[in-house]
Amino acid sequence: MSTVHAAGAVLWRPDASGEAVEVAVVHRPHHQDWSLPKGKVDPGETRVDAAVRELAEETGFAAVLGRHLHTVRYTVGSDDKVVDFWAARAGEGRFTPGDETDELRWLSPGDAAELVSYPSDREVLDAFATRPAGLRTLLLVRHALAGKRSEWAGPDGERPLVDDGRVQAQRLAQLLARFGVGALYAVPKTRCRQTLAPYAEATGLRVEEVPELGDGAVARDDGPARATLERLAGGGVTAAVCAQGDGIPHLVRALAADAEKAGTAAVSDRDLTDPPCRKGSVWVLSFDPDGTLAAADYHRDAAS
Repeated sequence: MSTVHAAGAVLWRPDASGEAVEVAVVHRPHHQDWSLPKGKVDPGETRVDAAVRELAEETGFAAVLGRHLHTVRYTVGSDDKVVDFWAARAGEGRFTPGDETDELRWLSPGDAAELVSYPSDREVLDAFATRPAGLRTLLLVRHALAGKRSEWAGPDGERPLVDDGRVQAQRLAQLLARFGVGALYAVPKTRCRQTLAPYAEATGLRVEEVPELGDGAVARDDGPARATLERLAGGGVTAAVCAQGDGIPHLVRALAADAEKAGTAAVSDRDLTDPPCRKGSVWVLSFDPDGTLAAADYHRDAAS
């Protein structure tokens, strides 16, 4: 038995009133069903890339991903199928009927749940409806692979990425694009700046320094770091912050604890009391309007 991976999204946009949202549901003539846009992950493709591609192919709309909503698992013949769904804000585009999808309807999440043909799609829509659609998103990135301290004669802050780390940074650039990152920040370490460099070069963005997110600064007093994350998350664009392997888990753990105290535990695919932080990994953090952590999704590697 093999595992087939697929990806999709709840594609949403503000409705005509501007006070609520509507989501896209597509009709697939080959299956004679109504479903959320989704499809198989192609060989060599990441799940986030597949989700954005499938949205474009089935709806005609560009999209920016937000929080991860749900993972659906079921069996098709002799295969296990795993489908990951994200929330995705619709960008420019226009639906054109085709062989794969011949009709698209923009509906309220409740009406969409009544129309879709499968209970699993209703589960995804339920997960989408538990939080406001337009949550504020921040990406917390650990720097990519750098040379060993024991093999570097210069100051630690100048230790650069190795070849594998530069490959990771290139892959990371594509992931940041899928989440619509529009501002870049890094701890003032060469390896942190270099991790964001490919995306900065591709977009023309400048990498601003945030020394308060360095490991030592966070260990001494995490207050300034948390204030910075709150400020960046509340900005007008999605920000990516590149930091280090001790500060990131500390901050994720603290934000999750605050959410627990507020009575609204953050949804996550990981144990937030012991957050992983592999080199080159990314935490996608989504915040409620009051600044409370709502969701924390971990990408172990930008190529997955």
